[in-house]
Amino acid sequence: MQHVSPIREPLVTGGKTYHDITEDVCRQVEAKPNIRWAAALAVALVGLAIFIYSTYRTLWYGIGEWGLNKTVGWAWDITNFVWWVGIGHAGTLISAILLLFRQKWRTSINRAAEAMTIFAVICAAMFPVLHMGRPWLAYWVLPLPNTFGSLWVNFNSPLLWDVFAISTYFSVSLVFWYIGLIPDFATIRDRATGPIARRAYSFLSFGWTGSAKAWSRYETVSLILAGLATPLVLSVHTIVSMDFATSVIPGWHTTIFPPYFVAGAIFSGFAMVLTLMIITRKVFKLEDYITLEHVESMNKVIILTGSIVGVAYITEFFIAWYSGVEYEQYAFINRATGPYWWAYWAMMTCNVITPQLFWFRSIRRSLTATFIITIFVNIGMWFERFVIIVTSLHRDFLPSSWAMFSPTIIDIGIYVGTIGLFFTLFLLFAKFFPVINMAEVKAILKSSSEVKHHPHGTMHGTDKDSHTNTHP
Repeated sequence: MQHVSPIREPLVTGGKTYHDITEDVCRQVEAKPNIRWAAALAVALVGLAIFIYSTYRTLWYGIGEWGLNKTVGWAWDITNFVWWVGIGHAGTLISAILLLFRQKWRTSINRAAEAMTIFAVICAAMFPVLHMGRPWLAYWVLPLPNTFGSLWVNFNSPLLWDVFAISTYFSVSLVFWYIGLIPDFATIRDRATGPIARRAYSFLSFGWTGSAKAWSRYETVSLILAGLATPLVLSVHTIVSMDFATSVIPGWHTTIFPPYFVAGAIFSGFAMVLTLMIITRKVFKLEDYITLEHVESMNKVIILTGSIVGVAYITEFFIAWYSGVEYEQYAFINRATGPYWWAYWAMMTCNVITPQLFWFRSIRRSLTATFIITIFVNIGMWFERFVIIVTSLHRDFLPSSWAMFSPTIIDIGIYVGTIGLFFTLFLLFAKFFPVINMAEVKAILKSSSEVKHHPHGTMHGTDKDSHTNTHP
């Protein structure tokens, strides 16, 4: 009996041709907005309005509008900052690292993930700027000569490292995202019927001609940017973790933070990508491009990074016990049994227990289960940041200074508002930009359309109802 190696499940289903890919992706851009998109945008705009009002109150009356006190000087705002930065990690990971490793399953989801990165970093940047109290002096964080005398930034401060790391990450991610859009903008330009659309997409496509030289340079630039972006995935959240690790606060002063924060960022970022892609898949009818194979591959990454995060939680407790430092030991006991015990156990349940369900293939390939679990993961990752920041601060070395933190309506308003800002940007992107990279999906169409060989020699198509090679 001859054994034939099975071929991986196709990444593009439905017997699509090159023309079908163009039509399916461009249809969303060229068609008039439907009622579902308009309703979603209306809800997102309400959130954006809440953000604008809360920001106005913060700027006009000062950060006294927040729930901060002299003990918990970092709280809701920095929690949300780290959470948003973490969400922004998956886009560059999917685009850059998986491109370098030639992982073809990235092609249908990389563009939406890259867009998510851009919008998440924008939301994250709002919090440290507002936390300055006087954001109109934000340029003071840059090493610029000035007329006020010897006013130079402190290069020893990890807060300054944040400025450089996140601005670099944002710049490279933005260029990487836009470079990938240029060939697809040219496709929409050539299909445009209205003069405004033709001029707009002609400008956005930068005169793309589709020549062999243009494609060669496109691929070269993509690889260079991927090589630049790959270390940024590791460095950005490592530097964010050093905001805490370089302090002497019990619960923060630990060397496990850099790898722990990076794994947690990829964990939450992939969860958010899955949440968005499952919705996009349904709303824009892209089931043939964002398949169960994509969902399952991403769920495997969530299992890996979730397990790393779980080991990090256990390691923290072990190191606190092994250190013999009573302050460190108390900080972790207080997390689990103190006034904020509910936040700690919500974190453990959502981040450690829930993702382990993905070990079951039926759950890993279930869209409903995946959607619910990814929501839980992002809730858990928010609680993780809250636990690290607030529970380490609210009871410090002196019991006389112990205090509780409670967010104000303005705290909550800014956080909810950034979610509104994020979804406003993402919905506008999904409507006016091609949400799937047509050029890269076409490049994998041949391998995705190969027929599967049964070990006994019979031929099976890529669908149950197809028995022919679907390559155009």
